[in-house]
Amino acid sequence: MTIATADKAVPAAPAAPTFAEAARVWAKIGLLSFGGPAGQIALMHKELVEERRWIGEQRFLHALNYCMLLPGPEAQQLAIYIGWLLHRTAGGLVAGILFILPGTLVMLGLSILYALYRQVALVDAVFFGVKAAVLAVVVEAVLRIGRRALKNRAMVAIAAAAFIGLAVFRVPFPLIVLAAGLCGWIGSRRAPGLFAAGRHGGGAADSGGVVDRMFERGELAHADPSWRRAGRVLALWLPVWLGPVLLLWLVAGPSAIWTQIGGFFSLMAVVTFGGAYAVLAYVAQAAVDTFGWLAPGEMVDGLGLAETTPGPLILVLQFVGFLAAHRAPGGLDPLLAGGLGALLTVWVTFAPCFLWIFLGAPYVEALRGNRAISAALSAITAAVVGVVLNLALWFALHVVFREVRPSDTLGVGPDLPVLGSIDWRAAVLAAAAMVAMLRFKTGMIPTLAGCAVAGVVLGQLPG
Repeated sequence: MTIATADKAVPAAPAAPTFAEAARVWAKIGLLSFGGPAGQIALMHKELVEERRWIGEQRFLHALNYCMLLPGPEAQQLAIYIGWLLHRTAGGLVAGILFILPGTLVMLGLSILYALYRQVALVDAVFFGVKAAVLAVVVEAVLRIGRRALKNRAMVAIAAAAFIGLAVFRVPFPLIVLAAGLCGWIGSRRAPGLFAAGRHGGGAADSGGVVDRMFERGELAHADPSWRRAGRVLALWLPVWLGPVLLLWLVAGPSAIWTQIGGFFSLMAVVTFGGAYAVLAYVAQAAVDTFGWLAPGEMVDGLGLAETTPGPLILVLQFVGFLAAHRAPGGLDPLLAGGLGALLTVWVTFAPCFLWIFLGAPYVEALRGNRAISAALSAITAAVVGVVLNLALWFALHVVFREVRPSDTLGVGPDLPVLGSIDWRAAVLAAAAMVAMLRFKTGMIPTLAGCAVAGVVLGQLPG
């Protein structure tokens, strides 16, 4: 059966999926969601738009545009959004949880193995190679994001300012995001052509998806905006997100490791615009220099682990939370404490994603044509290029050099390497990984695996 349109016949939308059928598909997406947000969004598009036609092309892109405005992992938020459209709040919960559950379990297992066997010579050599590959992955991310975001001189200037602000003046990451957004908002009024947001995808016609037909039949009343409904969402999800953090603060005190983990990663959940790479340098510096949870090279190890798991890359924060609690367990068994620290980190990182979608999705149409918001997002995306470049520099210093000294000038100035501490093995591996990924377009997983093997071999040689 087909439906005639002015241009061509479009196949009729299939029947609406049952809740159980949708859950199976979300579980499949969660298990296969490798390759970062681009790969995850492409997988959802293939499964939900092309093959099952649960949602039309334009509505899919419309939802993605909204998720790009939000802090946090846009791929998971897109899953929550579509799950919510299909099966209300329960559908959004199932879609969002199943999207991160496989990666969360894998990352927990890898964190436990890391804590138990990190000092084993073979494991240490493997991570020596993985660190070099991670540096190449981050450099590739700088180039990929830069090609999309740096469309004109204004965007280049914002990226440069973000890099200098972080690397030289140590401006807090949240202020970088706020300043970039404000610059874009002002720019939309003064020079709108320089700050116009790009589109995700082309102008393909809708494929007559299930959700689109449900809208036409008036079956999606839960998608109608309502102040009363918004109040109920806030009354439920703010305590769900921040209630455990407040309880820990009252019971354990502000200096307890649990309060520090909950408070710090709750803040990160609000400012993670631009994906995981944008916030990792700030998290790494805070975890190493401010809290003392990790050694400098361990953040790179965690990113290498996160790159090999399904789910959003921001799951690397779970690794940080695990090690922080594992090393300050109080009266608990260290592995139990680490597991609780990982669980707390996952909770405060991803609970806000459900809040953003359940609260804001009914108002998406009002945001869709807002030029000021689109301009602010464009400016933040440009700033992300500078932020990720700072991350690449931070990783390069701590991968290639054995000793890095922070600036002693009133806390201002970049970290500087001790030139005599360069590790030629790490430098060679990092260069080879960059050539493999940038010149020969080798995939991330093969590059990580190859560098891990090479790290075992080179690890036997003096540095």
